[in-house]
Amino acid sequence: MLVRLGYVAMSMNLQNASPSKTMTFAQFLKQKDKEAAIRKLELISKTNINNCLRLLKHNKAHNISFFRLSSKLIPLANHEELKDWNFMKPLKEELNQLGEFTLRNNMRIDFHPDHFVILNSVDEELLKSSIKTLKMHYQLLKAMKINTEHRCVLHVGGGYDDKEKSLEQLVENFGSVPSPIQKMLMFENDDTTFTFDETLFACEKLGVPIVFDYHHHLVNHVNEQWTENWERAVNTWTVSELPMKMHISSPRDDKDIRAHADYVDPSMFLTFLNEIYGSVKQIDCMIEAKQKDNALFKLMEDLKSHPSVEVVNDSSFNFKP
Repeated sequence: MLVRLGYVAMSMNLQNASPSKTMTFAQFLKQKDKEAAIRKLELISKTNINNCLRLLKHNKAHNISFFRLSSKLIPLANHEELKDWNFMKPLKEELNQLGEFTLRNNMRIDFHPDHFVILNSVDEELLKSSIKTLKMHYQLLKAMKINTEHRCVLHVGGGYDDKEKSLEQLVENFGSVPSPIQKMLMFENDDTTFTFDETLFACEKLGVPIVFDYHHHLVNHVNEQWTENWERAVNTWTVSELPMKMHISSPRDDKDIRAHADYVDPSMFLTFLNEIYGSVKQIDCMIEAKQKDNALFKLMEDLKSHPSVEVVNDSSFNFKP
């Protein structure tokens, strides 16, 4: 089984390479005029995208071919007061370069929009805003000429004191989501509300892949043995051209078990890999750790001498118990 590791949004090793530089609306209003403020927003956005390209070049140098882009590339992109700003037009060249590099180097990139993107809300304005944000992610991928299918992972949303009803609301609201956006989505079990089994039910109902978060399952499950439904989770990926994806992280400490640690506990990860061996030929594992790429490098270093691990390159290995 091929295991490919990735990390999230920023490197601990590149200087001045943040892809999430921003401008608040209050700062926007302080500019001398609206036109100048928009030009500044565009400049920040171009800097963010160029920093993404720097990050991908850093990844290539370390054979890392799986990466989550920041969802904060374009500040104020969906702000109510900037409806007339066509933010994609001035970014065309930079996005094209980013996509070109990604495709040329066979990299898998995706997004994880912020927690305020909720598709199971009864609040129509929140639903509209969420779909608008997802459309922006779709536009970014299209401008990069990246196949948009299964590139955005979301949580199911709020429980609203009745999880069964909230799941039904998700299914109902999903019909309001444009078909290309539906095909862009994956859902992940979260650490407080929707468990693996509940998320799996939603994914099967909607025909979208599930992203299993092992850490979230450990801190949020109700008499569930995730291994019992693992094959069903694997089957949700038959609709995708991409390998199955999961999230891996470790609790910071016993007092704060939901927070992510700096690094990944290798024994915890090996336990997971042992359980799934034989179910998939490849799995892409997104590391959600505070130390970003350093966590990836350390995990590879921790695993390389293990008898079940055959190192392929700096970020991937074959696993055979």
